[in-house]
Amino acid sequence: MQSLLVALTVLDFCTYFNRYEILLDYFEDNTSSLWLFAPNNLLMQVVALPLPYRPLFPGFYMPIYYPLNLAKLGVTALPHSKLDALASMYRLCRFSLPPPPLLHGLFMCCHFVSGPDFQSQVSFLISNHKWSQLKSLTESSNPTDILHQLFLFKNFNSDLILSYFKWSQHAFQVTHSIENYVKLFILLANVRKYPKIRSLLDVFVKQGEPISVSMFCHTLLTLSDNSCACNVVFDMLILVCVNNGKLELALECFRRAGDYGFKLSVVSCNSLLSALVREGRIGNVEFVYKEMIRRRVEFNLITFNTVINGLCKAGRLNKAGDIVEDMKGYGIVPSVVTYNALIDGYCKRGGPGRMYKADALLKEMVESGVFPNVITYNVLIDGFCKDDNVAASIRLFNEMKEQGLRAGAITYNSLINGLCSDGKVDEALGLRDEMLEIGLEPNIVTYNAFINGFSKKKRLKEARELFDDIVDKGVAVNVVTFNTLINAYCKTGQLEEALVLRNLMLEKMVSPNVSTYNCLIGGYYHVGEIEAANKILDELEEKGLKADVVTYNIRINAMCGRGETRKAVRYLDEMCRKGLSPSHITYNALVDGYCQQGNPSAALTVKKRMEKEGKRPNVVTYNILIKGFCRSGKLEEANKFLNEMLEKGLVPNRITYDIIKEEMMEKGFAPDIDGLSRRYHVQQFDVLGVIRNESELGPGLADADYSKVQVLAW
Repeated sequence: MQSLLVALTVLDFCTYFNRYEILLDYFEDNTSSLWLFAPNNLLMQVVALPLPYRPLFPGFYMPIYYPLNLAKLGVTALPHSKLDALASMYRLCRFSLPPPPLLHGLFMCCHFVSGPDFQSQVSFLISNHKWSQLKSLTESSNPTDILHQLFLFKNFNSDLILSYFKWSQHAFQVTHSIENYVKLFILLANVRKYPKIRSLLDVFVKQGEPISVSMFCHTLLTLSDNSCACNVVFDMLILVCVNNGKLELALECFRRAGDYGFKLSVVSCNSLLSALVREGRIGNVEFVYKEMIRRRVEFNLITFNTVINGLCKAGRLNKAGDIVEDMKGYGIVPSVVTYNALIDGYCKRGGPGRMYKADALLKEMVESGVFPNVITYNVLIDGFCKDDNVAASIRLFNEMKEQGLRAGAITYNSLINGLCSDGKVDEALGLRDEMLEIGLEPNIVTYNAFINGFSKKKRLKEARELFDDIVDKGVAVNVVTFNTLINAYCKTGQLEEALVLRNLMLEKMVSPNVSTYNCLIGGYYHVGEIEAANKILDELEEKGLKADVVTYNIRINAMCGRGETRKAVRYLDEMCRKGLSPSHITYNALVDGYCQQGNPSAALTVKKRMEKEGKRPNVVTYNILIKGFCRSGKLEEANKFLNEMLEKGLVPNRITYDIIKEEMMEKGFAPDIDGLSRRYHVQQFDVLGVIRNESELGPGLADADYSKVQVLAW
């Protein structure tokens, strides 16, 4: 004989926790008996109970699901008014013997059904936080079953269900199913308790087990016919996924929302777009944007600004311009944030003529009634400084002050860095004094700019004095500070001073990086100490650092300078084997090395390899080739390279002008420049004037406004 103990929870007339237990004996001969016990454990009735089916495995017990009507069994100990409160399905509570392992999965828990008194009992316990009594009640039943019963109660307080849900997770380490989560989400959504939905979704998303989005969607649609509630829950799910850094899950939810017909809000879509932009996943940004259009999500200004910002950061400036037109089509006016994103894009990734276009955007925004802010000017000032146009930066700086905008440390640091890089350290010192007058303290960025400026002007004594001064003041110097000064010492051959600084770095707990070692390697190569340079390279690797592209560029350039182009090519092959991508500097060093050896055909081979590797030759490449072929007496070939450069849209610079003048025209060779003639519609004898003016005006104006170049050329 094997026994099943099945508990039916019923309520007594006046007392909580009264329970009637039924012991069902199940024999192999398909007969059984039912023993009904009262709360005082006295036997009340023994009844014969025929089974409704034959067992699948004789001798094993199976869960029994069939309506039980105690009245028909002759049980009269309970009043008839309470009979309908008994379970129509009863739950397996505990076994006298454990079930066979193969059948363990067949045992399922059934809901117990209770009357209104039990509902009040549970409500009282939860609302008064009587968790010990609730646990005592729950231990005789499965916590999940009680949760199911709470969901069945009509008008049961959703906050109490949520409290029980959280408590059961903690008290019994219960991992609730997706179905239970979704039921609770829907319940809370129906009563508009949105903050609690978000809090619970946060727990749901953070749980260890992976979430099946398709199952979540299916369960949501199955359990609720309230489309509004479903939309709210799924919308919040995307927000919570994004906030928890689960971007792939958020993206999958967005895709599934379209499949299952959930309507998303612009808030969740904007949150997803922002996260994708931060991760640089511009392809996904474009997908979400297009899907929002297809699903007719109502856009707002934030949507467009986010997409435009992402495209600009990816250098997709033409596409960003298209989005601006979309924006206007939706009746949304570009804001200062829109223009700042576009200006920043052109300043940092705009290619030739970028600063002219960025400056034009500034004029456009003012004409449109959008007033520039500090960020606008900071971006432009920094852009012009990095474009070696400090005069334009100063003009914008003065314009900024005229507009009543207060320049901050970022503004001053950009200008100081620009002036120092341009060799105008004394003017930069004047700006530092101005900073102090308005209450702005120089920071390490400011000091690094000055150390760099002094170093470039070979005023190393002043650079070192400034360094020692800020160290004495307790300013936290960083690796950039050390590297700037070390590089200056290395370039002037003061390797001992450079090594002293490297040792000081270690004392100050500043770890040397690859750039530190690159400076030292370059310094030793510069003075011809190849063995010492190789020892520094070995030390770099011993420290767990890896040689980068700059390291190899230094080595290749050094070998080319020594005429050892074969060894330079071996270094090029070595860096490629290590997965490093050669830069323009790498290839240009080799091209120059071969040209210096009087071997322009080998230089041309390097150019072809460069193009094969996807690196487009730049102006520097062509300048080297033109000069190299000229000095080898191959002026016609040099002329072809000049035409090729112009045909590819590359803008000649001052060096190009000097090469044409000195290597061609002063030697009696008149360059035949068809490309330049077609481009500017000028006669060939004006070529030198155009190149001269173009190099003086800079690539921005040259590429953006040809008419001005033509006028100034004459």
